[in-house]
Amino acid sequence: MKQRLTVFFAVLLAATLACGTAAPAATPTPFPTSAQSVFGAGRTVYGFFPTPPELTIEAVRATLKGIGQHGDVLLLQRNIPWNDFLKIPDASSQEIVDARNLMLLARQNHLDAVFVVDPLNGLNRREFLGLPFGWQASFANPDVRSAYTNYTLRILRELHPRYLGLASEINTYADFHPDDFANFISLYHEVYARIKAESPQTHVFVTFQWEELNNLIPGIPGAGRPYDTKWDQIRAFEPQLDVWAISSYPFVAFQHGSDIPADYYARLSTQTAKPLAVAEGGFISQNTDTFHGAPADQVAYLLAIHNQIGTRLAFWIYLLYSDFNLDSYAKEMTAKGQQADVNTLGMFTSVGLANADFTAKPALAVWDAFRSKP
Repeated sequence: MKQRLTVFFAVLLAATLACGTAAPAATPTPFPTSAQSVFGAGRTVYGFFPTPPELTIEAVRATLKGIGQHGDVLLLQRNIPWNDFLKIPDASSQEIVDARNLMLLARQNHLDAVFVVDPLNGLNRREFLGLPFGWQASFANPDVRSAYTNYTLRILRELHPRYLGLASEINTYADFHPDDFANFISLYHEVYARIKAESPQTHVFVTFQWEELNNLIPGIPGAGRPYDTKWDQIRAFEPQLDVWAISSYPFVAFQHGSDIPADYYARLSTQTAKPLAVAEGGFISQNTDTFHGAPADQVAYLLAIHNQIGTRLAFWIYLLYSDFNLDSYAKEMTAKGQQADVNTLGMFTSVGLANADFTAKPALAVWDAFRSKP
């Protein structure tokens, strides 16, 4: 899929915080100790993106309460405030205030978090997001490398995440910018070493878009035969890759969840002995103009992941706890000059495991059953 919505969701939640949901944290809020953290429980950790069905404070609160009942963590995907962190990691930044506030809300709902630092546009992984005017859009750019490094180290020092991703769906960028991919890999290895020097227990990773990695999405440069998996794009990060993490939205490749091959995810487990993770994903429960979806497809999707790689998952993030009201989001997007992305957003309105009014779909009980097992 050419476009993603996950960063946009996180930005809107941060904007909602600014409306008064939580006061700025006065001091950093550390993660719980190993004895307290859900990450020390010796089981798969389940979670969602913090995406409300409506852009209201009440919807944010209800969403986080629901996630607290059906999950263990939030996936907090943060874009880089490039100018703020060009020179030093300890710069003053509203982005850090927002990140602290998100963690405050998470703690209030008994949730931990997985963090992903994202230099790319969540609506289009082929490009950077928010680079200052005049900056070269390349991972060879010393300013990009400096700001990326400084911001990542600041997140590490402020919030002490157990799992810290350094890019989301990086293989999409690699497909469209193969010459710059090597620059990102070198930057990743540099930052990985800095993280491990300060926090050896932090698990570092990037995520890979699974359908694209398997050549199941048309229009991708250099695409090969379906299921001829581009393993080299993952192995380029080894051995400094603590978790093999994917995103997966198979409704873009299969009409029904039951069409997902019996070895679709299992092939991932044959390539590494390291922990696996689903860092985002889902299946729609209603048809769109382009794709098919039904409640049974969501159940089949969850079963496919659970049955094929469930015992290997360090964490499993489902994109949405609940569906969302497209009109509410479209109004905000139009005001921000993002009208062109509204149609893409509409493809995801029914991905949630609950309806927009928080009534459960059949797949939510399946998800809860997986999570309740030791």
